[in-house]
Amino acid sequence: MTLLRDHDLARAFDHASHTYDRLTALNPGYRTDLLRSARRLRLPGDGAGLHVLDLGCGTGASTRALLRTAPRARITAVDASPGMLRRALAKPWPARVRFLHLTAEEVATAGEGPFDAVFAAYLFRNVTDPDRVLAAVRALLRPGARLAVHEFALSGSAVHRALWTAVCHGVIIPMGTLSGDRALYRHLWGSVLAFDTAPAFTDRLTRAGFTDVRAVPVAGWQTGIVHTFLARDGSAAAGEHAR
Repeated sequence: MTLLRDHDLARAFDHASHTYDRLTALNPGYRTDLLRSARRLRLPGDGAGLHVLDLGCGTGASTRALLRTAPRARITAVDASPGMLRRALAKPWPARVRFLHLTAEEVATAGEGPFDAVFAAYLFRNVTDPDRVLAAVRALLRPGARLAVHEFALSGSAVHRALWTAVCHGVIIPMGTLSGDRALYRHLWGSVLAFDTAPAFTDRLTRAGFTDVRAVPVAGWQTGIVHTFLARDGSAAAGEHAR
């Protein structure tokens, strides 16, 4: 299977941006699961005094989840797709939320941060070099700060792999074809099959220097297909903000 990468993937998301929110709304639990993953960051004080990065924000569903979880936090949301960002910017946001057109790799050199937490939803299976992005994320975090990755990562069970393929070929790819975005939704199917299993991504986080790493499955039909990965920056000295 051919996967989309880098500029080709960003262009595909640009094209799909006008129907993306409608299609994701048809997924039972899509926004609820994002909110649950954001809450698993356990940011104190409604996020007061904290700076949070939404890495790969898309049309802003993950940003909205962060805002509901930490309504007093300052949120910087970035994405590589101008089309998706335009959709996000068209929505109402408080002044403490800002959006930037940056790839995940560019954030580390853009003068942003440091951050008290990073939330990355549906990002890592789409990047060319996940280890490089994890290193960049860790460099952006304050010592002891928190990372939550909400991602399609199969459990490793053949049953969950078969269920994912059945859902994609029976529902997701046909719907994407109707919207003119078949290539993107075939990429979605293939990228999940090609990506780390949940245990493998947990190991990848640990190798990248994160600590307290664990994977939590989401509820509903996506159990064993989507997981929340939770971790902390592994630096020895954790500041008060991360407690």
